[in-house]
Amino acid sequence: MAFAGRRDAPEPPDFGILKRLARDQLVYLLEQLPGKKDLFIEADLMSPLDRIANVSILKQHDVDKLYKVETRPAPGASDQFCFLVRPRVRTMRFIADIVNADKMSGRSRKYKIIFSPQKFYACEMVLEEEGVFGDVTCDEWSFYLLPLDEDIISMELPEFFRDYFLEGDHRWINPVARALQLLNSLYGPFGKAYGIGRCAKMSHELWRDLEEESEGEGQGRKPEIGHVFLMDRDVDYVTALCSQVVYEGLVDDTFRIKCGSVDFGPDVTSSDRSIKVLLNAQDKVFSQIRNEHFSSVFGFLSQKSRNLQAQYDRRRGMDIKQMKDFVSQELKGLKQEHRLLSLHIGACESIMKKKTKQDFQETIKAEHSLLEGFDIRESTSFIEEHIDRQVSPIESLRLMCLLSITENGLIPKDYRSLKTQYLQSYGPEHLLTFHNLKRIGLLTEQAAGETLTAVESKVSKLVTDRAAGKITDAFNSLARKSNFRAISKKLGLIPRVEGEYDLKMPRDMAYVFGGAYVPLSCKIIEQVLERRGWQGLEEVVRLLNGNEFSVSDSTVEDNPAWESQRVILTVFLGGCTFSEIAALRFLGKERGCKFIFLTTAITNSARMMEAMIEARA
Repeated sequence: MAFAGRRDAPEPPDFGILKRLARDQLVYLLEQLPGKKDLFIEADLMSPLDRIANVSILKQHDVDKLYKVETRPAPGASDQFCFLVRPRVRTMRFIADIVNADKMSGRSRKYKIIFSPQKFYACEMVLEEEGVFGDVTCDEWSFYLLPLDEDIISMELPEFFRDYFLEGDHRWINPVARALQLLNSLYGPFGKAYGIGRCAKMSHELWRDLEEESEGEGQGRKPEIGHVFLMDRDVDYVTALCSQVVYEGLVDDTFRIKCGSVDFGPDVTSSDRSIKVLLNAQDKVFSQIRNEHFSSVFGFLSQKSRNLQAQYDRRRGMDIKQMKDFVSQELKGLKQEHRLLSLHIGACESIMKKKTKQDFQETIKAEHSLLEGFDIRESTSFIEEHIDRQVSPIESLRLMCLLSITENGLIPKDYRSLKTQYLQSYGPEHLLTFHNLKRIGLLTEQAAGETLTAVESKVSKLVTDRAAGKITDAFNSLARKSNFRAISKKLGLIPRVEGEYDLKMPRDMAYVFGGAYVPLSCKIIEQVLERRGWQGLEEVVRLLNGNEFSVSDSTVEDNPAWESQRVILTVFLGGCTFSEIAALRFLGKERGCKFIFLTTAITNSARMMEAMIEARA
């Protein structure tokens, strides 16, 4: 699909049906246990469940008491227990303990386990080992997709990143393929599929197999989504490691957006209580600032508050009929907008306070130097200082990983020095964390052969060891070949701008990082869609370790006049950041197309680092 010229982007499909399907299936599963029942819910299913079926819906279907999994039932509990859980071994042991305790006390109950999104053989094995497999009935709630917004769908599987990329566990590939099958049956058939990464390739192949088994239902229908693009998180770690500076990304980094909503504490609400706010396109204030660079947000909010004030002031010269119309038609909307405006102003102030405390400007400067490949020594010193001052274990790790990836691994001397300083500052229990980061390729040490050239070896024999060390360092900073550097050059990821980069009127996707860097993941998507495939990108693909594909569905009519040809489903396996979402929304506006985002979970640098940390408190 070559990009269309600049015209209005098409409207996204209605994803409300996904919620309705999930709710209806859950209700059906609960009804299979007739009568009063107590429901045990896994902690990380609570927020997604709240978006699908709230407490009142559960109560309508005879759910009496709600418990969090890991909580023991009260003495006067119901005669029927229903467990809504993720397929995890530790949860199976918890359920088995409850069943066995009831057996010991002679209490007779019915037990039903509902696995979401699917059950795994290992879970049934544990139930069998614990001697309770015959006492429980098992079912699956195929809840693969949760629409968070009109263009964002999440699978809410944050563990996908660690399980697949670190542990090499393939169990979540089936839910991804089934999610694609569901979207294809409702909004497809998709005409063209592109992708890059091992997991993307496996998910695509399994999805095609599932399609063949179901004999292509929905063929001949006019699609609502024309193309799909699958990408592994490990194709582009750099973007996920950078500090976010678009408003939605900063809110996520500062307050943690969970399942599409955020808890604003007393420092934001200017009261003594916290407020839970749903952040989506329905929030009139948020929808206008979410993709903006943070430097533009304050100006917009102050202008918005002046406009609101002007609308309030209109009532002064009104007669009784006009006042009545104003109160009945406009006042409620204005009050709601005023409430949201004051919340977002409070959030901005809170972000500013926190970021000022953390030397945010200095950190951004160091990041930009790493991305551009300048002043590497200076940036390394900044990271060392960061570790020594014990600013934050997560932040220090993030900066070390960014240094390692942009430099294609650290020279052994730097690696050992940074690792020693980190362990001394934050504790030796992080030793396993370094092992994990090395395995996944986020924080690596260059092999000895990569650091010394033949010339340097000869030079080192002629001078003292100490001097040789200095010369080696100098050669390294000059001549190190890095895949990121090479890819960055090939794709032009570092914009060359004369004068200041205009963040209010951005010219390209680099604005999401203050004009310093175009997200690699988004650039790949742009280039592949522009070229209708990977032709001309062979060198980039080689540097990214291959596993690219481009597949056309011959049964789908490729009609350029269809709106669906300009709707692209982008699938991020291992998580997607709000910066990438903002960048592709910008690209969509520029090129007259619409990007829909499907991700295993929303991620950011802190979540990625936390997934790697082994230290247990």
